[in-house]
Amino acid sequence: MKKMKSKWVLVLIGLITYMVGAQTTDDKIIQEFLSGQQEVSFKKLSTDNEYPIKYELKIRQPLDWKNPGKGSFYQKVIYTHTGFNNPVVMETQGYDMYDRKNELQQITHSNDINIEHRYFGESVPDSLHFDWKYLNLYNATHDLHHINQIFKKMYKGKWISTGISKGGQTTIYYRYFFPDDVDVSVPYVAPINYSLEDPRIYKFLDEVGTSECRQKIKDFQTYMFSNEEEAVKYIKVYAEVRGLKFDYVGSIEKAYELAVLEYSFSFWQWGSSCAEIPENPDIAIAVDYLLKKSNISFFSDKEIEELEPHYYQAATEMGYYGYNIQPFASVIRQYRTNPSAVFAPKNAGKLVYSEKINTGLKKWLETKADNIIYIYGGIDTWSATKVIPSPKTNSILLEIKGADHATARINKMNDDLKRKFSNTLEKWLGIQPDFNALK
Repeated sequence: MKKMKSKWVLVLIGLITYMVGAQTTDDKIIQEFLSGQQEVSFKKLSTDNEYPIKYELKIRQPLDWKNPGKGSFYQKVIYTHTGFNNPVVMETQGYDMYDRKNELQQITHSNDINIEHRYFGESVPDSLHFDWKYLNLYNATHDLHHINQIFKKMYKGKWISTGISKGGQTTIYYRYFFPDDVDVSVPYVAPINYSLEDPRIYKFLDEVGTSECRQKIKDFQTYMFSNEEEAVKYIKVYAEVRGLKFDYVGSIEKAYELAVLEYSFSFWQWGSSCAEIPENPDIAIAVDYLLKKSNISFFSDKEIEELEPHYYQAATEMGYYGYNIQPFASVIRQYRTNPSAVFAPKNAGKLVYSEKINTGLKKWLETKADNIIYIYGGIDTWSATKVIPSPKTNSILLEIKGADHATARINKMNDDLKRKFSNTLEKWLGIQPDFNALK
């Protein structure tokens, strides 16, 4: 028994030595590669185990890809290496960096390139070169292409792009501009809005769920509008304690009405329960519930300023939604026309929405958008403007019944949807996903 134990100890030591050696070799190759890229700076990040190898990168990008002489900025990337022969997943963030467990990376055991969107987080030009006009889809997708081309020097296998919400939108636009950069795209809960006030949102809110639940939502909103004066007294205390200002939207009363209008959108986006809607409540209880579901802070100067790049993109190219006041015409006080949900930067000047890119995108989605797996939630408000694959393409839609914006994920799919996902990915990539790896 002692000899047998000794033998297995030696085998274990040998295996560990081999793994550490392989990791050291990979690490050396990667560092030599990154050091040879003039536009890339990097630092290694610690991980719990020897694998995966993880780095934070700063990649120099032109402010304007049509005129590189205008200046540059550095884009943040979190890069994870699992093996040179493994696939590569490009995570296209829509905002600042969100470093989380990536489902596609897990189930395909891929390398991962997680990319912060330009003009968000740390990926922002300095004040000398900052100009809103360079925040456009042409430049944003060319940033991604540049990163793709750098890493294709090292990874020769299959490539997948993926993103969630606005990051999913970015995945779709990236594939539109550069259809051959990746083999497969998997956007999650990605709306494609075809106007500044896409009317499909209103239609969705008129049909989602049960008629009883929709009526309870409308009754609650009507109650909050009818009791606005009393409700705002509580809202003012709440705002004062938290230091909230509402100069951008004009007044705390306007912000309050926007929060009430937003409530129905938010209710379905985040999968709220109809049973929790208070009926004829004390006004203090009603305000507390509203703040939990549609917090007025979303319309404060601070949060609007934090989301300025997002609103700029919505106002100029990506479209968005508005609020339908018609059902509340007799009780709403601050608005006589539908207010927009876009709060564009005031220092960006007069902005004009252009349909040009979305017109081209729509035609491409209907004719050439192959090898895309669209994942949506059945009750998520953003599913109102989901992409429905054209029969002229081979792309598929997997809509998860009862899922919202946060829960429409592969790990929430039933067996039938997982089977469709698995069969499609295997057909397109030759890779059978390992759902057991999901954490």
